[in-house]
Parts: sequence; C-alpha cells; structure tokens
Amino acid sequence: MSSIPLMPGISAQMVTTPRLAIHVRNSGPDDGIPVLFIHGNNSCATYWEETMLALPATFRAIAPDLRGYGDTEFKPIDATRGCRDWVDDLLGLMDTLDAEHFHVIGHSLGGSVCWALLAAAPERLLSVTLAAPGSPYGFGGTKDVAGSPCWPDYAGSGAGLVSAEFVRREGAGDRSEDEPKTAPRVIMNTYYWKPPFRPAREEELLSGLLSIKVRPDNHPGDKVASEHWPGIAPGRFGPNNALSPKYVGDSVERILASAIKPPILWVRGADDQIVSDASLFEIGTLGQLGVVPGWPGEAAFPPQPMLSQTRRVLERYAAAGGTFRELVLAECGHTPYLEHPEAFNRAFHAIIT
Repeated sequence: MSSIPLMPGISAQMVTTPRLAIHVRNSGPDDGIPVLFIHGNNSCATYWEETMLALPATFRAIAPDLRGYGDTEFKPIDATRGCRDWVDDLLGLMDTLDAEHFHVIGHSLGGSVCWALLAAAPERLLSVTLAAPGSPYGFGGTKDVAGSPCWPDYAGSGAGLVSAEFVRREGAGDRSEDEPKTAPRVIMNTYYWKPPFRPAREEELLSGLLSIKVRPDNHPGDKVASEHWPGIAPGRFGPNNALSPKYVGDSVERILASAIKPPILWVRGADDQIVSDASLFEIGTLGQLGVVPGWPGEAAFPPQPMLSQTRRVLERYAAAGGTFRELVLAECGHTPYLEHPEAFNRAFHAIIT
C-alpha cells in the first residue's frame, strides 16, 4: 500500500474521495478526535510519523499524501486556484472519513494550505498548528508586511525559480551526495533542519522528498517571461506556482473577517533558512546577496519579509477576536517537530487538548 516503509503503529490505506484516491497514513483509534496532518513541499506524509505516534491516546491521526506527492493518485494542480485544489481534496477526504470537525497541523507548504483552509472552512477547524508555515501572502514576489507585490505580474515568484538540476535529480531518484549543491540528500540535510542534526529515518525522509511527481504538468511547473526582474513570472500549474502570491486571492481578508476563529499555534525554528525574512530560497534575498544578477534594489524588490507578514496577520487575527501563540525554538531549522520533538509536542498537545 505504501511505497515507503511505515513505523510500527502507523497504518496506511487508499481512500477514494469524490475528487481523487488519496493515500493516507493513520494512527490512533478510529473513534478518536481527528487531527489532520498536512506535509510540506518536496515531501510526503512520512515526515509526520513520529509526531503522529506521540499524540495522546484519545486522538486519531490522519496524514494524507497531497495531490502531486507520495502515493496519492496523480491529478494536476490548477495553480490559478492557489492552494484551493488541496483544500478541496482535504475537505473531501475528511467528509469521506466522517470527520466533520478536526484539528489541523501543517508544515511549510502544508502551512500555506492551512491558511487556505482557514479562509475556506474555519467552522470545521478545532485548532490550527502552523509549523514553519509559508507566509499567508504566498512565497516570493512581495515586499512589505501587507503582502504588496513587487511587480504587477508577480515576477520573481513561481515555478521558474526552481533549480532545474535539482528537479532532474529528484526525478531520477538520486540518493547520492555527488555535486552537493543540487543533491537532494544534501539539500535536505542542509536546509530542512539545522546541521549537524540528522534524522533517524533519513532514508525514509529522503524517499519522501523524492516522491514528488516530476512531470511536465506538475513539478517544477510552467513559467512565463516577464519584462520585470528576474524575467520570470508564475505559470498556471504545479505546486510551486500554486504558492505564488499571484493566486492567494482574498484569503487573508476572509480569515480576518470570519466570525469563527479557531486558536492558532505558530512554531518555527530560529535558524530556518527556507521561511524567514531573509530566505535563501527567495529571489529578493538572492538578488541582494549578488547570487542572482541584475537586482533592482531594496525599494523595488527587497527580501520578502515572510515572518513579519505572518506575525502581522496573526496580530490582526487576535485584534479581530482570535488567539495565537508564537513559539520560536533555538538551534532549530525548518522542521521543528523533528528537530525538537519534545518542545514541539508540548505546545502542540496543549492546543489540541
């Protein structure tokens, strides 16, 4: 059933939903309080297994492989809907599993999906835990805490900025450490967590990274030419385009305006190099550092203030009647639930119990 070995206590099944067949990892009692786990980009649900097993006994963990990843049936992602293809998939899954209300936890891209879930169906969410989430305004191409675009066509975000060689090696299932600048194993161990941390299940997690569907209609996705630096704007399909701020729509406004505001926990690593106000995966930072030539300067295209954007939205959420907690873990990179599981789980369990 699962192409990646499961930890003891984790089971897997294919769940046929109205939209597609979804591969789901499970743990805990069938009648437990549902907790939906949403994984990140270049990843799959195997990343959550330790966190699932650590849940209190009264909870039921449900961890799907998202559309485009893992062992879930492949169907293309319409990036022009932002994260809403995933939202509709997940709501269909929870309907099929008779889980009307549930806690949700999302990592990285999964956090971006959580923002979209908050906008679409806050009445179904008992709580929201954001683990190193993407900004509520998307990834790349914005310049202030309000999420204002650097360019009208959102150039500097989307699939065109993904390393073609890294994608090629993903598609080839490359597990080596040769040519380390583009080796998936080296990228994972350098940026997913803070070195010298190495996870006990490194091989399974690398398999999860390599499980993304590398194909013309998914990863890395399409791009269009732009007259604006760096000359590339987002296309219309695949996960990397779905994360562009071009397609976020009015989700932030809907989150803030909703009368239903589930409590939010935001956990991040102090040393995260992927989601930060100076992300090494964001073109404004790379331009400022001189890695990408032609940078038009701080006024036109500064590094995206991802953390500041998230904090500002959460502060507005609290001012409008919601609640949130921000937890920053020292000596921690982009995957706090694996790097510091005890501290992470204390906070996570507190919000769901």
